Amino acid sequence: MKVQEQYQHQPYGHCETGVVSSLLRHHGLDLSEPMVFGLSSGLMFAFVPFLKMNGMPVVAYRMFPKLIIWGIQSRLGMKFRKLTYRDPQKAMNDLDTFIDAGQVVGLQVNIYWLPFFPPEYRVQINVHNIVIFGKENGEYLVSDPAFKDVVTIKREDLQKARFAKGQFAPKGYLYYPVFIPEDIDMGKMIRASIKRTLWMMCSAPAPCGLRGILYMADKIEKMDQKKDLKYTKLFLGHIARMQEEIGTGGGGYRFMYAAFLQEAHKSLSLAVLQDASAKMTETGDLWRGFALSCAKGFRSRNSSIDLSHIAQLLRKCYASEREVYGMLKNI
Repeated sequence: MKVQEQYQHQPYGHCETGVVSSLLRHHGLDLSEPMVFGLSSGLMFAFVPFLKMNGMPVVAYRMFPKLIIWGIQSRLGMKFRKLTYRDPQKAMNDLDTFIDAGQVVGLQVNIYWLPFFPPEYRVQINVHNIVIFGKENGEYLVSDPAFKDVVTIKREDLQKARFAKGQFAPKGYLYYPVFIPEDIDMGKMIRASIKRTLWMMCSAPAPCGLRGILYMADKIEKMDQKKDLKYTKLFLGHIARMQEEIGTGGGGYRFMYAAFLQEAHKSLSLAVLQDASAKMTETGDLWRGFALSCAKGFRSRNSSIDLSHIAQLLRKCYASEREVYGMLKNI
């Protein structure tokens, strides 16, 4: 049976978690996308002004690229083969070798060079993940978590996407699982992953975790609109874009973590996990409201923006998340 007939494509909420879940499912370990995200301790927040993306400070709502893969590998005791390349031709030849051998692989790519994306979404972002699971008529079969159906891509386009330059450059990054343990103590792993997330969000110094959220709120409130209103608007637009269009993190990752806590409740039968899941869902709604206010500020034609209001909305996100983590400390 051909690998393209064995592999089952399905869409996911996010790329790296979706690809990891898909690869593990293909190899016999059926972990949902929220469970992959939670077990890898993927939830995080960071506001890093000295690290730029398209000229704006990096705002991250989850662990940085590749750390979902590293996290799930470390937590569950599995092993991924991970390769990067200097030579694009060798990278593509190796990919062909893997595909010919029936190996399904994950790739990190730049969205701009993926022709199956609508033009308005083709931006220079190097951290998208896809699955390659076969070839037909000289084109690669692509399982992209963002799409309902399988798509295809030509060799030259895929090579460009794998070797785009810039921040988080993919460098041909290719990965797939080579070892998955037979016996996994899921309850133990869930507890360990929650403990790690609590440390990242509650104990990590600014600009990470809860302190990072307050740090960004203060930064927004203190921005000098009179000096540079254009930059203020671009900054607010950047936050909303990173959160809901590219990073999909403010609400999206909080909703996903809520789903993980709900699944964890089924495994551990602890009522606090169900309560924390409900509260994290509320938190996701607050993040969506914050992003909407940032977007409105970006589009505003007024000579000033109510930055204090926007900052206060972000502080409400902080307070709500802090309450969730307070609940989780009880386990």
